[in-house]
Amino acid sequence: MASSLLTNSVTATRGCRDEVYVGAVPLTAAKGPAQLLMSAVYSLNLWDLQHFMVIIKPSSPPPNFQAIVFDFQPKDPENIYTAIEVLSGRAVSGTVLVRNLTKLPRKKCWFVGSSKLDNTVDLAMKFNENWETDLKVGLHDCRDYTNGLVEHLTGKKHVLEDLRSTGGAS
Repeated sequence: MASSLLTNSVTATRGCRDEVYVGAVPLTAAKGPAQLLMSAVYSLNLWDLQHFMVIIKPSSPPPNFQAIVFDFQPKDPENIYTAIEVLSGRAVSGTVLVRNLTKLPRKKCWFVGSSKLDNTVDLAMKFNENWETDLKVGLHDCRDYTNGLVEHLTGKKHVLEDLRSTGGAS
């Protein structure tokens, strides 16, 4: 339901190119020491220990938000059993999340291009419909999702590798 509201409010902006960004946040962990450790590691800028997502900034955003975030993560990322499964190399149930942002992040957010077509949010929603939601770190995770969605929207391949090689300066 929320996705149809997003789609309807943004598709009215056809004709201008929407901006596509990649953002990074700390990996989510169970509350307490594990969460503190993940936040500390994130602050060290260790590329492989970040969660990546795609952010679309519509050319004419509705007044109640500025951008839309699309990301792929475990259904229950803070569950200790999920962490054990992930660390042991097993697949876990994942989910694609879509949320509104009132403003673009100021840090760890990189402009990667403009959409190749006018209906960017519709394209992202269609991509999500076909995305396999079994998550396996290193084989089918947020990196694969981010690279795939950015390629689908902009035509740019391996965007995370390109950002990493250039130092991902924001």
